[in-house]
Amino acid sequence: MTAPASRRSRLVPNAQYRAALSPRGRSVLVTGASSGLGRVCALQLEEAGFRVFAGVRKEADARALAEAGAHGRLVPVLVDVTDEKSVAAAAERISAEVGEDGLWGLVNNAGICVSAPLECVSPQRLREQLDTNVVGQLAVTQAFLPLLRRTRGRVVNVTSGLGSVAIPFLGAYAAAQFAKEALTDVLRRELAPQGVDVALVQPGAIMTPIWGKVSDVARAAMDGVPEQLAELYRIPFNRFLYQNERQARESPTRPEDFAETVRQALTARRPRTRYRVGPDARKVSVLARVLPDTALDRYLRPITE
Repeated sequence: MTAPASRRSRLVPNAQYRAALSPRGRSVLVTGASSGLGRVCALQLEEAGFRVFAGVRKEADARALAEAGAHGRLVPVLVDVTDEKSVAAAAERISAEVGEDGLWGLVNNAGICVSAPLECVSPQRLREQLDTNVVGQLAVTQAFLPLLRRTRGRVVNVTSGLGSVAIPFLGAYAAAQFAKEALTDVLRRELAPQGVDVALVQPGAIMTPIWGKVSDVARAAMDGVPEQLAELYRIPFNRFLYQNERQARESPTRPEDFAETVRQALTARRPRTRYRVGPDARKVSVLARVLPDTALDRYLRPITE
């Protein structure tokens, strides 16, 4: 005999909220969709039924993405998150396309990764890291909140496990991730009374083209550092880059797993505050919570030796 709905709700917490919202008729914007996780995410969200505005920086990427879309619901949009005029133009275009229906979701995925010993990170490179991953993300959110309020929609901010633990040789990137975590928490609390949900997705190591780019840029940056300084870090840093690439190659987590998690964050009736993708992202989160600073320092010490 089937239990009454009220009893089922007691047996299974939040059972009445488990049915996901339908993507049909809903529009979302995914930034950083030209390659890697953003591209897979945009295509998979279109496959799920969303109308997807895919943010890219280059016309060539826009054409390639338009050709990859299979259902006529993927619309490439030129947007540079570090350029206020570009962000405003993208918001104006998308507003004209969605009209009073508004925008259901914003996936802030655009970002870069600066990898180097902090002593070797120039002020310019640090500004680029923060401008893209932090300032740009907030600028995009501010521009699209009026459209999100129309639907009582949601913001999904993409960070990484480095928003929980600051790892040597990724200090600039970790600083941006910690800042994005704080922005997400504050936005969630400020926007809740307006009916706009804010969630965070933290992917762990996943093999995408970004790792090759990070390593190439990192090695090039070290070439510009005075030899005496570079010599202090060269061996552990090169080993770190190699191990990072290997970890990403061997990771059981796929880009499609990340995209599916974003879909869940966009369609859950009561989205979680944080979604962690992959065993390493979950492990880092636990370490950050349970280990004191001195123990965490010892755990990470082999990276720099």
